[in-house]
Amino acid sequence: MKVGYVALIGRPNAGKSTLINKLLGEKVAIISDKPQTTRTSILGIKTTEKGQIIFLDNPGIHKPLHGLNKRMMNFVFSSLETSDLVCLLIDTTLRFGHGDQFVLDSLKDLKIPVILLINKVDIIKKDKILPQIDKYNKLYPFKEIIPISALRGTNVDILEEKIFENLPEAEKMYSDDEVSIQSQKFLLSEIIREKVLHHVREELPFVTATFIDTIEDRPDAKDGRAGKFIQARIFVEKDNQRKIIIGRRGSLIKTIGTEARKEIEHILDAKVYLDLQVRVKDKWRDSANVLDLIENQ
Repeated sequence: MKVGYVALIGRPNAGKSTLINKLLGEKVAIISDKPQTTRTSILGIKTTEKGQIIFLDNPGIHKPLHGLNKRMMNFVFSSLETSDLVCLLIDTTLRFGHGDQFVLDSLKDLKIPVILLINKVDIIKKDKILPQIDKYNKLYPFKEIIPISALRGTNVDILEEKIFENLPEAEKMYSDDEVSIQSQKFLLSEIIREKVLHHVREELPFVTATFIDTIEDRPDAKDGRAGKFIQARIFVEKDNQRKIIIGRRGSLIKTIGTEARKEIEHILDAKVYLDLQVRVKDKWRDSANVLDLIENQ
């Protein structure tokens, strides 16, 4: 039986979270077109008759400016040290730049195999892909180079086969029905943050964080389903950012709450009462207390 850890790495927005959700067949990581959406290593487990793959979906590799970003990069480099295999995703629609070289430089001392995944091939002409393969072949000794579409699932079956080929023989680490070890509070807080990211722009995606304070049973749901009362905080750094998220007469926070509640109800199969509070916490990205609070929920 093949069992091992696989680190998914790449620049921000390369498609890592989309890929892990596709590989696992369910949502374990939130999706956004905003950079730095993933802020911690998210563990996902794929079990088949061949064995067990433990994926680590990591934050996009970038040069850190705040305490939050430094922690994000620590997650990336820690996963490289503990994994049996690395999958590097690149966005085929973007030109090679300094950020791509920075990612490759991060791999130069690795002693484990690296598979290059050329993502988003569904939206680019095929004759544009071969030059990228040739370029990356010259820059790093990749074990495999696989063009994929994480969104549409193109060649994901081939990727899974190649991953198993490069994992060691070992006993399973998790039960067959486990898909992730993230806490329920973490997943629900991330869903709320995903809805925030969908509606904000400019600097707001970077200065927004979410935390679940309370999840309580509410057995009095009118439709007979079990009910849940969830209270959550949305952190920002300035009062004008708070006003933007709340919106005129509370219109935006109501929209965010409605979208988040509907998805949470689907996950919990319960009627949900969602109370969102927007709180200003100056320079929370450099506050160890706030960062610990968010990470450990």
